[in-house]
Amino acid sequence: IVLDVKVGVGAFMETLQEARQLARLMVAIARLSGRRAVAILSDMNQPLGNAVGNALELREAIDTLHGNGPEDFYEHCMEVASHMLVIGGKARDLREGRDLAEEALREGWAWQKFRTLVQVQGGDLSMVDDPERLPKAAFIEKVYASQDGYISAINAREVGETSVDLGAGRIKKGDPIDPAVGVVIHHKVGDFVRRGDLLFTLHANDPQKLLEAKKRILAAHSWSTSPVSPLPLFYGIVE
Repeated sequence: IVLDVKVGVGAFMETLQEARQLARLMVAIARLSGRRAVAILSDMNQPLGNAVGNALELREAIDTLHGNGPEDFYEHCMEVASHMLVIGGKARDLREGRDLAEEALREGWAWQKFRTLVQVQGGDLSMVDDPERLPKAAFIEKVYASQDGYISAINAREVGETSVDLGAGRIKKGDPIDPAVGVVIHHKVGDFVRRGDLLFTLHANDPQKLLEAKKRILAAHSWSTSPVSPLPLFYGIVE
């Protein structure tokens, strides 16, 4: 079992200490059940990848399976896949696991397995083969930076909750989900952004919700005039 324990403002566990405690507990439960488990402590102080929202994230996953996804999302997937291949007995170590995962992506095997999973669950293969058929929002607005500076923080919780308010998730059980709406964040913590650069893109089906989302996502970005170190993808593992 490979467990991905998120750490940060956008995660249930906001501190590394809390995340380590949870990871140790889950690994211990797996061990008591006769299962081997590895918990990976990964960062959630900013969105992973760029997309937040159902169709937007699906498109990002499809791009990644074709070798064109965001670098941080790709690296995260490769790390998790490497551990899965080791713990599943398909690779002797993480280096071999990484090689196998990269080969599966490069040769198209991962893409074909994804299509199989969609098909056996009754999904429409034409939607993943042609992502242009995925649901699209009525209102798509690109928002540009109003200043020069380094991105010092992107509040992942605020981005996620804003996407939920747009309709991408449920506030309470039974709420409808709009697969078309969400946010695409175009920069990472540590990036230098110039005034006029594309900062984020909003996808909405309600103009009032779009207006409110724009204010919230702008406020979710923090700026610095001095260089800022990029955030790590991982903080360690618990076995």
